[in-house]
Amino acid sequence: MRAERERPTGPPVERVTASVYRIPLEEPEADGTFRWDATTVVTVEVTAGGTAGIGYTFGPSACAAVIGDLLSDAVAGRPALDTPGAWRAMVDAVRNAGRPGIASMAIAAVDIALWDLKGRLLGRSVSDLLGAVRHEVPVYGSGGFVSMTDEALVRQLRNWVEVQGFSSVKIKIGEGWGSCEQRDLERIEIARRTIGEGTSLFVDANGGYTRKQAIRMARSFRDLGVAWFEEPVSSDDLDGLRKVAEAVEPDVAAGEYGYDLVYFERMCAAGAVDCLQADITRCAGITEWLRAAGVAAAQGLQISGHTAQSLHVHAAAAVPNLRHLEYFADHARAERLLFDGVPEPREGTLSPDPSRPGIGLDLKRSASQDLRVA
Repeated sequence: MRAERERPTGPPVERVTASVYRIPLEEPEADGTFRWDATTVVTVEVTAGGTAGIGYTFGPSACAAVIGDLLSDAVAGRPALDTPGAWRAMVDAVRNAGRPGIASMAIAAVDIALWDLKGRLLGRSVSDLLGAVRHEVPVYGSGGFVSMTDEALVRQLRNWVEVQGFSSVKIKIGEGWGSCEQRDLERIEIARRTIGEGTSLFVDANGGYTRKQAIRMARSFRDLGVAWFEEPVSSDDLDGLRKVAEAVEPDVAAGEYGYDLVYFERMCAAGAVDCLQADITRCAGITEWLRAAGVAAAQGLQISGHTAQSLHVHAAAAVPNLRHLEYFADHARAERLLFDGVPEPREGTLSPDPSRPGIGLDLKRSASQDLRVA
């Protein structure tokens, strides 16, 4: 009988610590249904064997409390290389607190830190650990907030297309919960004139329209070549999403507010979307995002990563049914302020750096202290 090989587990996790950073915006921003003036980032460091892994989520400061109260004890003492086991332990730990929402975002930050730690301990990038099917990940420029002036919108679009080489861009519509239809159409027309006919134009209503309103709007901008209609109605309205998707020409996308696999399965099975979105900082991290991609694939759908592009790029490189990642202006700015090693877009793509272990990011200790709030 052949002797059973001992499975490498690595050193035990010694410590899990969370910090909160608040990054004020240069000016307030808004989409169709929400307004904000700062970006909050909750970071996590997981240490084992003298090495620290970094993860983070774009979630509220309450995520740090969940990490301290529930997740750190669930992870501490576990083998550092056992990322699936640690993820399962964290999901079990939040049973009575509720899995969706803040708890899932807290799990995401720790899960990403554990994957980063694993890569650092093994001297490999996370994309190498997962097995990359591509080295360049397509991205699209995203911002175009309804709060922007026309001049600022044009500047942003020109930078994406003429300087950074994006072949697809996205703007926000649905201003005032869908109460400014003519203004929405004017902004779409401005975007099309600015980017020209050779660039794909996406729009995001953030759930601001009613069902029939979304269908009417899509017919109104049919001649402007809109290829992607994100959250035309609330993502909770699966029947409404399906009816809009069946009636309009652009691909309908949603899923950024999904926190677990059941949510994604219901959305895909309902025929509610032409492309599934999932946010790695909300849906419990890399471990669950990969499973969400599998759910989409089983329904013949592609997956798109929602914002947090520096985190998505490793997992996105590893799934065959990827469509693209969202290169979100706010998160690009926040990541550059907090981290070294942030990947930069080249001709509309992002690439994981195989020479940097883990997720390839290092916290800027001195620069980040001015932004730390807890």
